Amino acid sequence: MSGLTQTIRNFFIRLEGLLYQLFGFFKNIFSQIFGFVARIFGYSKPGYFLENNEATSIKSSKTEQVTKPEPKTAPEPSLTTRRRPDPKMDYFRKMAEEVSKN
Repeated sequence: MSGLTQTIRNFFIRLEGLLYQLFGFFKNIFSQIFGFVARIFGYSKPGYFLENNEATSIKSSKTEQVTKPEPKTAPEPSLTTRRRPDPKMDYFRKMAEEVSKN
């Protein structure tokens, strides 16, 4: 890599770092100013944007469920399928039974 291209790359890297720091500084200043104004006018309260639960002029109509669901009388069949017994396991099961008998 030639010295000129390396110098140009380093210049842009340093310029990017400088701009990052400057914009961070300005962002911090603006956020403090707008945060102060928001606290003065009460915009920073957690319930500011929420409406109260009381209805003032509009009546709320909550429809209740007219029909109740009927309880199921027959149990539903199980959806899992049973596995076939493995013949290798039968061999080991028999061997375990013989050991437990002795």
